[in-house]
Amino acid sequence: MSYREERFLTYTGPGKKTHVGYTKDMPAEEISSLFHELLNSGIHGFCFSLYEEGQGPGHVVSEDQIRRRMSVLKPHTSWVRTFSCTEGNEFIPKVAKEMGIKTLVGAWLGSDSEKNEEEIENLIKLAKEGLVDVAAVGNEVLYRNDLSPEELLKKIRYVKEQISDDIPVGYVDAYYEFVNHQEIADICDVILCNCYPYWEGTSIEDSFQHMQHMFNQAKQAGNGKRVIITETGWPSQGEGLGGAKPSVENAMKYFVNANLWSKDDDIEMFYFSSFDESWKVGSEGDVGAYWGVWDSNGKLKY
Repeated sequence: MSYREERFLTYTGPGKKTHVGYTKDMPAEEISSLFHELLNSGIHGFCFSLYEEGQGPGHVVSEDQIRRRMSVLKPHTSWVRTFSCTEGNEFIPKVAKEMGIKTLVGAWLGSDSEKNEEEIENLIKLAKEGLVDVAAVGNEVLYRNDLSPEELLKKIRYVKEQISDDIPVGYVDAYYEFVNHQEIADICDVILCNCYPYWEGTSIEDSFQHMQHMFNQAKQAGNGKRVIITETGWPSQGEGLGGAKPSVENAMKYFVNANLWSKDDDIEMFYFSSFDESWKVGSEGDVGAYWGVWDSNGKLKY
């Protein structure tokens, strides 16, 4: 995801004195200690970062590479989220299941109809093999204007017809897309929403309440359906955006606030991201390379 001013819903919080979450008035040493305590006790989920240095979309990744990265995550999470079912991504749910980790498996959809078909058929295949706990048909397709809502509806409906009713099927996008496209929210079994206060230029002081506001917007659109936060996070360095400033301390604060809320309120949340990936600089600027909890070599950053 990246910043797009005209797309997001305006946040009307109470101003600079907005509640900042669990880390309010907490010294840096305590924040660091709480970060490690949370990570070591295990969080709900991580978005799986596939690519190492020099790699990016278009590279075919080996099962061995996935296994190395999954072994780093295994002690710290019970779920992983994937973004694609091709180019080696199809090995991620297989390795995760072998390690006792649940999977939210996504088919990447874009403007290439042939590639879309391959992604969808692979998602269906993985689901029939018992490797999918939640299926996601597309990621931010509406946000990027790659498909029309009508085209997307057809693809979601097709996947739902092909796989077991025991596997919830949804679609991943920014929280406001479910507000703006109620027909998408209605066809999904589960609402899969991305919530990024950072990309809306929100300061770390206001980010916790803003994230809750985003979640509640998606929850309202879901009309009682299960809602999963499929992406949220904060970068550790790079150029800021409005009031949002990347830093090690802010990244730890956001991780603590988000994951304590997840535990306290039983919110299913996938943290973005597991590892730094330098290829994302191309679409997000220098900040794109620094969303990971671990660096690109698998070393814990904080």
